[in-house]
Amino acid sequence: MKYSHLLVVLFLLSFSTDKPSIETDHSSDNLKINQIQVIASHNSYHLRTDAAVLRFLKALRGMGLLPADLDPKQIDYNNAPLTDQLEKYGVRGLELDVWNDPEGGRFYHRMGKQYVFKTTSSGTDALMQPGFKLLHIPDFDFRSTNNTFKEAIAEVKKWSDAHPDHTPVFINVETETSAPGDQIHFLKRLTRAAPFDSVAADELDLEVKSVFGEQLNGVITPDQVRGNYLTLEEAVLAGNWPTLGAARGKVIFIMDAGGNSATVYRKGHPSFKNRTMFVYAEPKTPEAAFVIMNEPDVFYTKIQQRVKQGYIVRTRSDEGTFEARSGDYKRMNCAFASCAQIISTDYYKPDARAVSKQWSNYHVQFAGGSMIRVDSISGAEPGTIHSKK
Repeated sequence: MKYSHLLVVLFLLSFSTDKPSIETDHSSDNLKINQIQVIASHNSYHLRTDAAVLRFLKALRGMGLLPADLDPKQIDYNNAPLTDQLEKYGVRGLELDVWNDPEGGRFYHRMGKQYVFKTTSSGTDALMQPGFKLLHIPDFDFRSTNNTFKEAIAEVKKWSDAHPDHTPVFINVETETSAPGDQIHFLKRLTRAAPFDSVAADELDLEVKSVFGEQLNGVITPDQVRGNYLTLEEAVLAGNWPTLGAARGKVIFIMDAGGNSATVYRKGHPSFKNRTMFVYAEPKTPEAAFVIMNEPDVFYTKIQQRVKQGYIVRTRSDEGTFEARSGDYKRMNCAFASCAQIISTDYYKPDARAVSKQWSNYHVQFAGGSMIRVDSISGAEPGTIHSKK
């Protein structure tokens, strides 16, 4: 579709009549979970880092001393606690970055603080215990609403148990395998990442089961979706996703695998048999159920194709604070119109600095303020596009 034609479509759809919220209206419960669109938060645990550390990073950036993926301008955002995201803002997708810490204590010290003459100790006992930790970038962007993966998913489960009728929550689990200490060598004593090996893969599943129970009653698993089909992809292409009604009150974990995490997680578990998580995979592979294409403007047509085939696609409506600063909604509208089912944003609410000249009121929601709607390609009825004047 030509870009000019896309704008016309978005303009016309912006005047569609709002539908009742799927969250409270059960008339759509016979739809499958791949037939809805939800707004998800990106790096859901993320809190703005220490101000002095941020200034230090900006100085290094100005001297050209940081790797391309460590831009302080792009980490300058803040998230609400997970419970608030789910309850107050209606977010139905989360993203948790997990770092393997088998011995415990690997991320207890924030070594970037040594360069701004502050103590490096976090003072957080939970960071001394073995298990997966939750943070964005060790040593430099370390502030989190939850310090551990188990703590975060326990908070989600507590909210879920209190709201047994909620629409499913998609939880993106990004396995991190590279830290600044692995890349930046002119700064000393930085933390290095631990590998994601077969032991880590099993431990990650055990952490999920330690919170949700051995039977995973509150989790939609690959085994459930695969059913009697030979492979997970075969089941997905046959439409074997659970219905929205059956998925209420549940969560679904999808691994965004860093490094060789996907290979490690799959080994010995074809189509993720007996695993707790799906993994973003390429179509035409046995494990393909969820597909990630984060650039809706680039992959617009391909996203629509994957949605029609039966996959669940994740994309992003904004990135790196750019849209929040400029107020540019083109990427968001493109993500909506692509019909990707999971649309991730840093701005389910406007940035608190929206009153300043440097930031806009940019925020992401469907028409009428909804955070979930029927997908207009894979669903049984058309959705609506939220446009900004």
